[in-house]
Amino acid sequence: MDVTDLRIALFTGNYNYVRDGANQALNRLVDYLLRQGAAVRVYSPKVKKPAFEPIGDLVGVPAIPLPGRAEYRAPLVLTPGVKKDIHAFGANLIHVASPELLGHAALRHAHKNALPAVASVHTRFETYPRYYGFAFLEPMVEAALRRFYRRCDAIFAPSDSMAQLLRDQRMNFDVGIWSRGVERDVFTPEARDLGWRRALGIQDDEVAIGFVGRLVMEKGLDVFADTIDGLARRGVRARALIVGDGPARDWFEKRLPDDAVFAGFQRGADLGRATASMDVMLNPSVTETFGNVTLEAMACGVPVVAADATGSRSLVVPGLTGQLIRPGAVHYFVDAVEHYCRDADARTRAGAAGRAESRAYEWDTVNQAMVDGYLRIIRQRARGSRGAPGLGGVPWAGGQVPPAR
Repeated sequence: MDVTDLRIALFTGNYNYVRDGANQALNRLVDYLLRQGAAVRVYSPKVKKPAFEPIGDLVGVPAIPLPGRAEYRAPLVLTPGVKKDIHAFGANLIHVASPELLGHAALRHAHKNALPAVASVHTRFETYPRYYGFAFLEPMVEAALRRFYRRCDAIFAPSDSMAQLLRDQRMNFDVGIWSRGVERDVFTPEARDLGWRRALGIQDDEVAIGFVGRLVMEKGLDVFADTIDGLARRGVRARALIVGDGPARDWFEKRLPDDAVFAGFQRGADLGRATASMDVMLNPSVTETFGNVTLEAMACGVPVVAADATGSRSLVVPGLTGQLIRPGAVHYFVDAVEHYCRDADARTRAGAAGRAESRAYEWDTVNQAMVDGYLRIIRQRARGSRGAPGLGGVPWAGGQVPPAR
């Protein structure tokens, strides 16, 4: 079997109606598969005004707006019509990209029809409750995720650090890597534009402390704001430059100083220009499984100060391309950012090192790794291994399936 024999049914709660790193990665994967001669069918909710045109054939599934986050939709079930479409397509592997009702339905379909199934992990859902006052729910969310991922033949993480966390959490015995790439023609130091900065009111001698991403609390907006406050107390001449939009924008605007710059949602070359025009990237999020914005900043030659958490831990080399800080340790975030604010040479050295490190991440290379993973799982199933513990497959190391927590 080779890539041209693949018939992948991809199930995701969001494919193109919100533009984020996970959706763009899935679309790039589908594009690569199609270019290599594979067949792909995507099953996801549809909306009248998607954020971008989807790549490949997209079949809509029923969904309702997510309470409190109407920009997202919660897919419900596989209708008889969708099931008929799946059978007509003749999938030989199921790929689930989100652990909600649609993902569960896709796994039931895979098991019923003796199809191998894999999952890609795009965010740390178990961390979300802490940002909305429900931290006590985290163990229950982690247990639910474990039950979901153990039903897969294999799961794929976007970074080594996330893969190790999934192993530590005993999510599955087979954890592969499907990394992420960067558009080097878009995210480049040459995209830096002082004229654009000046138009936003940022002076040439001010250090722009950048944030890129959806404006939601789980991105660490509180830590970012506290860090900016700490810099002001120390008399550091810096400006917050916020690129992105989201439901927490009003809160963020009120929380940051009046001179903070909100550049809004950016995409393509505009996003490359905005990222390259920063002087330091501050990414305090602990929910990332990879951290696309971190890699994009590195490709632009911008030093990164990030939380020492999954994703960033696999990208940032402390003392070389930036700094990793214990999550929530605002005093140390301030120390690290202040260092780069006051030492232009240190910014230049870290930026150049980040640019060099980013060259290891090319989209076709990382997507081929996922193709190789698909083929491996299909071969294993053909040889009689179901893969996932509890499904009659290969046991965990030591010969025993560890009990769920």
